[in-house]
Amino acid sequence: MSLPFIAARRRRGALLLAVSIAALGQASVAAAQMAPAPATVPDAAAPVATAQGDDRDGVVVVTAARTTRSAVTIDGAEMQKVLPGVNPVKAIQTLPGVQFETADPWGNNEQNISLIVHGFNQNQLGFTLDGVPLGDQSYGNYNGLSPQRAVISEDVGSVRLTAGAADLATASASNLGGGLETYTSQPTARGGLRFAQTLGSYDAQRTYLRIDSGDAEAFGGTNSGYLSIVRQKARAWEFPARQGGWQANAKFVHKGEHGTLTGYAALSDKAEPNQDSVAHNAGGLEPYYRSLLYPDWQAALRYVDANGKPPADNPNNYANYYGDAQRTDYLFYVKYDYRFSDAVTFSNQVYGHHDEGQGQIVGPVSAAGLPGLFSVYFPRQNLKSVFGNSGYALRTTEYGIDRRGVLSSLAITAGDHEIGLGGWYEHNRNTIFRNWYAVPVDAPPPSPYEWADPALLKLTQYASVVSYDVVQLHLQDRWHVTPTLTIEGGFKSSLQFADGRVLVQPLPNAMPLPGGTSTRYPEGRLDTRKWFLPAIGAVWDVTPDDQLFGHIQQNVRQFQASIAGGLSPYNVGSQDLFEAIRKNTQPESSWTYEAGVRTRHHVDAGPLTAIEGQISAYHVDFSNRLLQISSTQVIGSVLGGASILQNVGAVRTNGIDAAATLRFGTSVSLYNALSYNRSRYADDYKSGSSVIATAGKDVPNVARWLNKTVLTLNSGPFETQVIGDYVGPRFATYTNDQSVPGRFLLNLQASYTLPQDVVAGLHNLRFAVNITNLTARRGIYEIAGVGVVKTYNTYAQPPRMAFFTLSGGF
Repeated sequence: MSLPFIAARRRRGALLLAVSIAALGQASVAAAQMAPAPATVPDAAAPVATAQGDDRDGVVVVTAARTTRSAVTIDGAEMQKVLPGVNPVKAIQTLPGVQFETADPWGNNEQNISLIVHGFNQNQLGFTLDGVPLGDQSYGNYNGLSPQRAVISEDVGSVRLTAGAADLATASASNLGGGLETYTSQPTARGGLRFAQTLGSYDAQRTYLRIDSGDAEAFGGTNSGYLSIVRQKARAWEFPARQGGWQANAKFVHKGEHGTLTGYAALSDKAEPNQDSVAHNAGGLEPYYRSLLYPDWQAALRYVDANGKPPADNPNNYANYYGDAQRTDYLFYVKYDYRFSDAVTFSNQVYGHHDEGQGQIVGPVSAAGLPGLFSVYFPRQNLKSVFGNSGYALRTTEYGIDRRGVLSSLAITAGDHEIGLGGWYEHNRNTIFRNWYAVPVDAPPPSPYEWADPALLKLTQYASVVSYDVVQLHLQDRWHVTPTLTIEGGFKSSLQFADGRVLVQPLPNAMPLPGGTSTRYPEGRLDTRKWFLPAIGAVWDVTPDDQLFGHIQQNVRQFQASIAGGLSPYNVGSQDLFEAIRKNTQPESSWTYEAGVRTRHHVDAGPLTAIEGQISAYHVDFSNRLLQISSTQVIGSVLGGASILQNVGAVRTNGIDAAATLRFGTSVSLYNALSYNRSRYADDYKSGSSVIATAGKDVPNVARWLNKTVLTLNSGPFETQVIGDYVGPRFATYTNDQSVPGRFLLNLQASYTLPQDVVAGLHNLRFAVNITNLTARRGIYEIAGVGVVKTYNTYAQPPRMAFFTLSGGF
């Protein structure tokens, strides 16, 4: 794809964002004319919580009060201390029960992200932005986008984690476990310009600008808004390619006498060249990390032999020329909260999301099982010649998502009862095309920042489209039995209606299942209905400063409605298997039980002046676990292919989270969170005729012990924060015959806020230094893939990096 085409695509993105902003403005004017006079309505999107030490400096987390479940929040200012521009998901790594790894310091590279909370990974949690569903966070997502693409990091107001079970109203069809709710910040009452400039290791540059309008009286109420933009680029630490892109956000808020209208629009245009994971015990060399050959095209040409094959001593950890993820997203919502009275509020929110992108790999034509695939399409032909005589082919997975939906809720206070009911509806049409392109030796080499050139297309391996409708309903009653005792009960219904079609099928023998059977992707309808998923809980104020809480909830994870993607029934290898799944296979489900105590006290114990904390214990029964048995054991992500999908039993999880903050006056605070988790398989399972002995084995990649420490020191304009993150040893295979050692990482942040009158017109001028991996630890950082026995894949620990940020406002 040519550079002019890329520029045109980005101009189209800017135009679509401008149209979205204009539409928000027109909607705001129309709704504002219905509101006769200005008034203030509480922000319905903001989480209800009480700060631990809300009258003190150095707040690290906020613990929810009066909730029946474990819920903690980190605000936007604390997020930016981790690292300016940090992914909201990475920012929660200091919270109890959270195990997070990523290959880059910001947490932006989605291929290399691993998030586990209470034994569930990111595909089994619920993610929202201001209530808008963000999907199940699969790489190559079919039903959403990541939080870091949905909002600029500096525009995040807060992030709320419910570690055990997400709220009934959470708009998610995948949350077997908890929920992660990201909230955008509100426009400021005072107009002005905010900026932040970050420079750092590996040529990192991040520039952020935001313009706030300030409050203005018009249309029968108070109006405010902001427009922000960020440009980020940084060289990957493992290879000389830059990662990053552009983002823009716009938000408008109108507050009238009886209601609040909110509009939001976001554009994200990113290109992220990816490193590949290192395969262990698979044969051949095992490097510390697996690099790329980009941008040295001549070295790439020398790397393969006359048949396009990498060196014989490196069959599994060979080097690709590059791999990348190119994603462009447009997201918007309009929400109106109407207050009929102090006791009744009706909220309605409509949203839309469009995504287009490509995942690319440029690799040798005679590696990873590709000769077998290509021999079906180009029998008895020289593969190097077929693909342009360079020895390389460009494989793309080309994505498209078009979602639109509505969320409605009614909140009623009737005496001692707070009743909430509502619903969520979404329609999504997602497409996935797997294409292969020539890489001519006599033409300019391909680039990870451009889409593939359609003129070089050699074959379409498959092309698919799936449309689905999701309906979720909920009803809940919070009964204040006494001023100190609240009981909460309710249920939700989760319904999904999917229809999958394959526009281009693989040729016969192009996708063999285990055992050699030729396959085709299935088509047809797949409907699942779970009408009654109950939840019940209670919270008791033992004293004004101490609470006991407990909660029980059932959840379900709907089937992934995407052909050739993840744990999807559409990814199995025949129509007969699909029909069998429709009749006999159940979606994954879970029962979560949690109970705990919260406390906060002022104390007089020498230098110790306050202590706040929460301890919670939980048990999870995870049933109908789905397992994908791949058609190939050789780097299936490159070759592609069908799989067998089956229920393989249950997982039993027990754990404890304990977090406390000790405050020594207003200048020193020490936060520590200790977590224990034991997640074990309850059953063996069969793979073909073999029995895989997993009963009693630990779930791989789930550490039993986690410990988080944050030491904050304040002295006037100076602040220093040291963050320690310990992740214990983890098993790396289903049978637990391989493991990786534990690790402890230190990050450091130090900042100085200049006096207000140092530079005329500037305020909150602040200089910050962030150092990640302070002790320059080396070793295995992240488990990227697990095998049944012996083999597994990992990413290496990123090295020490330093970043310098100047921020402020006019």
